[in-house]
Amino acid sequence: MSDFDLHALAIPSTARSIRRWFALPVILAGTFMVTLDFFIVNVAIPSIQRDLHADAAELEWVVAGYGLAYAALLIIGGRLGDLRGRRRIFIAGLAAFTLASAACGFAPDATVLIAARIAQGIGAALLAPQVLAVLGTLYTGADRARAFAAYGVVLGIAAASGQMIGGLLISADILGVGWRACFLVNIPIGVAALLLSVAAVPESRAASRGRLDLPGAALVTLSIAMLLLPLIGGRAAGWSPWTWFCFAAAAIFLAAFTLQQRRRAAIGAAPLVDPALFQVHGFRVGLLAVLALFSGVASFFFVLALYLQQGRGLAPLASGLVFTTMALAFSVTSLTAARINRWLGRATLPVGALGMAVGLGALRLIVGWNGVGGPLFPLIAALLVDGAGMGLVMAPLVATVLAGMPAHHAGAAAGVLATAQQVANALGVALISLAFFGALEHAGCAAAFTASLNGLVALALVLAVLVWRVQRRP
Repeated sequence: MSDFDLHALAIPSTARSIRRWFALPVILAGTFMVTLDFFIVNVAIPSIQRDLHADAAELEWVVAGYGLAYAALLIIGGRLGDLRGRRRIFIAGLAAFTLASAACGFAPDATVLIAARIAQGIGAALLAPQVLAVLGTLYTGADRARAFAAYGVVLGIAAASGQMIGGLLISADILGVGWRACFLVNIPIGVAALLLSVAAVPESRAASRGRLDLPGAALVTLSIAMLLLPLIGGRAAGWSPWTWFCFAAAAIFLAAFTLQQRRRAAIGAAPLVDPALFQVHGFRVGLLAVLALFSGVASFFFVLALYLQQGRGLAPLASGLVFTTMALAFSVTSLTAARINRWLGRATLPVGALGMAVGLGALRLIVGWNGVGGPLFPLIAALLVDGAGMGLVMAPLVATVLAGMPAHHAGAAAGVLATAQQVANALGVALISLAFFGALEHAGCAAAFTASLNGLVALALVLAVLVWRVQRRP
């Protein structure tokens, strides 16, 4: 019998089937919100800087602080869902995220905004892993493939359309709140999703629940936090001794976590992350591919928004419309990825990654030639190529990696991949910001953007190699 609390046997099969599909848009609304909020803030960064008088380090924290809390607590959030009930933790995370969004929208200064963004990340860390877990247990066979495909498409569209939505909200300036609308818009969506979740989402728990591994949870949270903290604040602090202490502490905590998880697995206790996952070749390589993909996407959207608004002087709406071209190309290729895969076979993911590299490389040449001037059309053409390549990779990659996992590892593998995605988001913004703001101080916005693009092109080429190896797994 399934581990669902569907009050199942009393509900006719047709009603259960309808209920299953009614649950999908409700839980994907949570995915859309938490993904959108990582990216929607990019288009609001210049407005936030002017309104709150934020410096470069505070701007990085507004973006990456959300990703840091999200990434550091995601594994714990997934395990809490296994133990306490996935619907219960999904609702708790959604409520926390909605309240934190209100705090962001009413923040009087940069410090409060950063704190509220971290609170948003905590809510997202509770919410997001339940989505993958519910999809993996509520659907089977072809229905599961459809559900994961929908998840990938929603993820990508939220990332690619965030800037357009943010630009529309800022330009509309409803009630005169300006950039604050980017956060306040979550309140009605969150409240509606909360009300529907109770009726639409079935409760489920892991069959073998055990107890939460508190030492492991502390070690993995500290290792991620100690890695990201100096990357976000190190440049502004002049790489003072505390930053190097954090890097060393991150390595120590990660090593301790690895040993502790192996020890728990050896004695039959439930680890947070089963070491057996990493014995699967496709998963190891796929994890690296997820890190490469999402670190590149998150950081590119961040520096592109700065280039368009601070460099070219575009208004938030105009900047968002430029992003829309990439979102459209992404939507077309992600929605037709199955058909394209029938033509290209195993080459689909590598072709998508190479398309990203070509689009980013062309953008680098265009900006290097025109600086912060020149027509927008060549820049938009390059973004179309990048977006089309992204659509061929982002939606299918997670499903491809999980398809190669044994069934008893599928849930844990999904949790680790989700964690890797959020670590990559925060890590990418932190690393590419070092290149961007470092060059901005001496050479201007165009040079800062091209310096960032150099690293992003290299990352896309690495991604092409990794996804090719994922496709070639035994």
